[in-house]
Parts: sequence; C-alpha cells; structure tokens
Amino acid sequence: MPKIPLNDSYSSSSSNLEIIGGPNDSLFPNFKTLQHPYNPFPLIGWNRHIETIFAAFFRSLPGVRFRRECLRTPDNGVVSLDWVCGDDLEIPADSPVLILLPGLTGGSGDTYVQHMLVRARRIRWRVVVFNSRGCGGSPVITPQFYSASFTEDTREVVKHVKTRYPNSNLYAVGWSLGANILVRYLGEESQNCPLSGAVSLCNPFNLVIADEDFRKGFNNIYDKALARALTKIFKKHALLFEEIGGEYDIKLAANAKTVKEFDEGLTRVSFGFNSADHYYSNSCSSDSIKNVRKPLLCIQAANDPIAPSRGIPREDIKENPNCLLIVTPKGGHLGWVAGDEAPFGAPWTDPVVIEFLQHLETGRSENPAASCTTSDGAGLSIDDLHKLEV
Repeated sequence: MPKIPLNDSYSSSSSNLEIIGGPNDSLFPNFKTLQHPYNPFPLIGWNRHIETIFAAFFRSLPGVRFRRECLRTPDNGVVSLDWVCGDDLEIPADSPVLILLPGLTGGSGDTYVQHMLVRARRIRWRVVVFNSRGCGGSPVITPQFYSASFTEDTREVVKHVKTRYPNSNLYAVGWSLGANILVRYLGEESQNCPLSGAVSLCNPFNLVIADEDFRKGFNNIYDKALARALTKIFKKHALLFEEIGGEYDIKLAANAKTVKEFDEGLTRVSFGFNSADHYYSNSCSSDSIKNVRKPLLCIQAANDPIAPSRGIPREDIKENPNCLLIVTPKGGHLGWVAGDEAPFGAPWTDPVVIEFLQHLETGRSENPAASCTTSDGAGLSIDDLHKLEV
C-alpha cells in the first residue's frame, strides 16, 4: 500500500472521501470499508434533510435489553449507565469496554446507539451507554442538567467503569453533543486520559458556527424539535427549579421555542456563563483538539445541517498525529444512509468505527509496551496509531 500524504484524499477508489491528519499510511489498509467510495442510498441520500429525517424516524431498532445502573456524582446528581443484560456471564472480565455518549437529549433507546452497541458485542466487547442527566429516562434530582462544556460527569463515568473493569482497555464513541463533550474531555485529560482511544461522530466542534447555521432555513425545524425535547425533560423536573432565583429564567426555559432560548434561560446560568453566546464560544471542542493525546477518529459529513463542515478544525487535526479526520460527501446529521445495511440498518460509519477500535486494541495487546511519548512528536514511528500517544 503506497504512503498517503497528510491532508489528502485516499488515492484509490475511495477518492470521494476527505481524509486529514494522523498516521493514515498504516491505518487505511485496515479499513476495508474505505476501499470503496462512499455511495449514498439512492433518493434518500441525495438530500441532507431527507437523509437526516429518514434516519431519525425509519432506521431499525435492534431492541437491546438493558440493565440500568444509577451512578451518583460528587455534586449529588445522577447519571444512568445502561449495560447489556447477560454481559457479565457471557463476556470475559478483561474484554475491552466501549462507552457510548449519545447526542443532545439522546439515550440508550436511540437507533444509532443500539446499532453501534450490537456491532461491538459481535466482537465480544462489553458496551455501556452513558445517559446524561434527564436523558434516556435518567433521573434528575438536583437543579442541574448537563451542557456542551460540562465534562465532570464523563470523568466520573470513565473512572467508575475503569474501577469496575481494571484489567480492560476502555474506549468511547460520542455522537453530536456527546462527541463535543467527549473531545473536550480528551483534551482536558490529555496524556493522563484513561481511555485507549475514542471516536467522534457528527461533532458540531465550533458551537458559535453551529448556532449561526442552526437558525437558518430548514434548520429551524431541527431547532424547534430539539427545543421541544429539552423543555419536555425540563418540565418533568421543574419543581427542582421552582425557587432557585438568581439569573435563571425558568419561564423562558419551560417555554423555549429554540435551543438558544433554553440555553439562555437555564443552561448558561447553571454553568456560570454570562449569556448563551458566551456559553457557546467557551464550549467548542475544536479548541481541545490540540491537546488530545490519545488516538481519536473524527467522522463528519460535508453536508451535515447541524454540525457544519466549516466548523471542523482541520488545521489542528492535521497538526496532531493522534487525530484522524474522515469527511464523507453526504450523510446529513446522524444519517449516513449508505453501505451494506442501507437504508434501514446500521449507518455507514459503524464498520469503520469498529475497524478503527479493533486496530487499536489488537495493536495494543500485541505490543503493550510500544507507545511513544514525546513533547513534539518528532521521530515518532507511524506504523501503528496506538503508538501515537504524544
């Protein structure tokens, strides 16, 4: 396999993919999915809104049975971890553990989450879904939800899972807002991150740009739908905020017609920001890429209506040897209706993600002492991505 220059498209039949950064000369031979061009499913995949909506409403649901664990956080909040029923008996204790972080208001019941879970379990990985406060039926017992900037719950979940399975390598996959939180966590933890690798999908990256596009044209439909989902969660727990006072605008949050109104009335106050705009500008995971020191695969769709392509931090990804970016020409948001299981099955990204994670795990188990750490990345071998923890 010839070496592939950084910031170049894969120079074979998959030339319609934009691929940037990382030691891609050794990694691509392991991506069987990338040996073929990205072909969106006819009609559905030709329009980003049709693809986004089709995937949200018509993608099949595997119907996984879960066992829920409620984890208390240091501030007395609660998040819910959904483990697959029977895994403790069927999967070895030292098997890799994959933590899944759904998107805004998402949870273990979402189709894209369950499809990834099923594929990981086929290779005997243990999987757990991290349902944020109020999401996926997770209880809210304190006057605080979660936000794009808040990584403390993620930190507690990773710590808890590592304590429970000390002999397992941990990995994580995040979608949309979950991806933004995951990448921020990776940057904050840097070389001390307990994860052995991670994947970011449909990440908005730059929330200022995402907010600008979110309120344009047809995107208003998504804005209103997400606002309804947020207010529905909020109203279930409104009594917690009844006499909270301060800068909170409970009426605005409860009746928000847009995500920004909800964030202005509640989220930005909860997390100490002066305004929703201040919250967005200080919560961008694009600012965290330069500090990521564990292998990170980012997959985006060029036509994503919610995570704009112009917000992708291409230069920072290119300059960080731990990061690899794949941009598909189509895909919408959480769509990617393409590949062998289209149109109703798993998204095109799933086999790519699993191949990437398997490559990290196989390389790590075969060569456990082979990781390299330097201050500037100079002199690093790029024969395996798992070695690049600089």
